[in-house]
Amino acid sequence: MHQRPDRLAVTIFAHAILRIASSASGVLIGIYLANLSGHGFPINARLLGTLGAVSFAAELLFSIPFGMASDAISPRWLMGTGAMIGALAVQLFALSTRVEIFFLSRTLEGIGVAAVTPPLLAYLADSTVHEPGLRARVMSFFELSLLAGLALGGLMGSEFWQRFHLHAFGLVAVAYLLCAILLFFGANGSRSHGSQAAFAGLLRALKSPSVRSLAPVWLCVNAVVGLWLGPTLPFLLTQKSHGSQYLDGIFAENPTHVGWLLLGYSIVFGIGVSGWSFVLPHMKIRSAMRLSLLAMLPVCLGLFAINHSGNMAPSVRGSITAVTALLIMVESGFTPAALAWLAQSLGTGTGKGAAMGLYSVLLSLGAIGGSLLAGELGKMFHVDGLLLGTVIMGIYALILLHKVTVLAVQPNEENYEHAGI
Repeated sequence: MHQRPDRLAVTIFAHAILRIASSASGVLIGIYLANLSGHGFPINARLLGTLGAVSFAAELLFSIPFGMASDAISPRWLMGTGAMIGALAVQLFALSTRVEIFFLSRTLEGIGVAAVTPPLLAYLADSTVHEPGLRARVMSFFELSLLAGLALGGLMGSEFWQRFHLHAFGLVAVAYLLCAILLFFGANGSRSHGSQAAFAGLLRALKSPSVRSLAPVWLCVNAVVGLWLGPTLPFLLTQKSHGSQYLDGIFAENPTHVGWLLLGYSIVFGIGVSGWSFVLPHMKIRSAMRLSLLAMLPVCLGLFAINHSGNMAPSVRGSITAVTALLIMVESGFTPAALAWLAQSLGTGTGKGAAMGLYSVLLSLGAIGGSLLAGELGKMFHVDGLLLGTVIMGIYALILLHKVTVLAVQPNEENYEHAGI
């Protein structure tokens, strides 16, 4: 299946809107429930944590079924429906103060995201099946669209609440509807392959040595995501602390600075992913994954130096930060490279949706594990604990990546070399 590049761009842009809306929804829910708590409603942190887990669990549970469904029916219908479910879910949250409605809303929103992501990845893989260079760029921009949600969603949610209060939920619902329209028309020409292809695709993904050997590496990398993008880091940065670590409690007096820090990180990471979109088509994908993982270690060294820079001159700390930012751009290449690897590993056959559902499952499982690890290491060693966990996961991922190279690539070296892998 061949698609015009402009249609691929439309679908990736739609995914960015989806992630921005999803991120904004999470922020709005936190602010809205805090507002209800201030007016005497029985709201506490445990409820917030549970609501977050419900949405995440729904996305986890439905990723593979929806991935298989995208093989059996046209992805454009599935993706459009998923985005509309998200619109219904976010609007539903603002219509009641009943806890049951809150849980229903978050469940539906997780299901909506699961109905979009695996089918979209399968569509992108199918559309670039004979163009490995284009595929590498497309997967890089897909990763960039995820970062857009991280960078802009939180800011959009907080700004919408400040200006529109409860009506902000309706505006986020409109963003979901816009996403549905763009996905439906952007994926025009996508086709179904039938239920037989769906089950065949799942079996092929489970049996593929490339997929199986890459899975533990992906779990390690996603655990790093959970280490840093879970609730532990904001807590460590904003709690009052009298320790010796420079970053521990640095924003205790200005908690809103955490959002701007996240925005800055997303911009740096996004620049890196944009750069990789041009580099990946011209280098072996397994080499790109290895280089990205290797960069993770000096990034941790740089962050460790910043975390113990209390007695350093600001100019020295700034220089270390600048070098660390450059290294972050290098490490940003792992996910687009791994997605390109996964798509290539599945070959030219039909039924890629199930494998892309596995990607979403690994993403969720790794992030959950990393978040739990961050809680324990952060409690014991504060910000240094997150760095320690990252180093451990990075080294383990590098070791496991060698097995990916040996098991999945060596027997078919000539074919992969021709494809740029």
